[in-house]
Amino acid sequence: MEQLAQAVDPFVFRLSIFVLAVFVGYFVVWSVTPALHTPLMSVTNAISSVIVVGALLAVGVGMISSGTGLARGFGFVALTFACVNIFGGFLVTQRMLAMYKKKSK
Repeated sequence: MEQLAQAVDPFVFRLSIFVLAVFVGYFVVWSVTPALHTPLMSVTNAISSVIVVGALLAVGVGMISSGTGLARGFGFVALTFACVNIFGGFLVTQRMLAMYKKKSK
């Protein structure tokens, strides 16, 4: 009897998860009201810090095992984007909080 179920290619599986995550992320971000922007930036900074840890592990994978240069490259790109996101989040939060301070004459 032939094998009825065939395994899905891991690349196709991961690509479909990525595409679904992009669509969900797009619709979630654009449906947020401006009043919730600053608290969500704080959460985004926390998530980005976890991404930084994962990206550092991906960059260092070639140093501890036989990892490919592709993993190190994607890790570096993820590290760069996460750092920009963290910096931008803190900058936006600082500017939003400055709006509520009393202006001195």
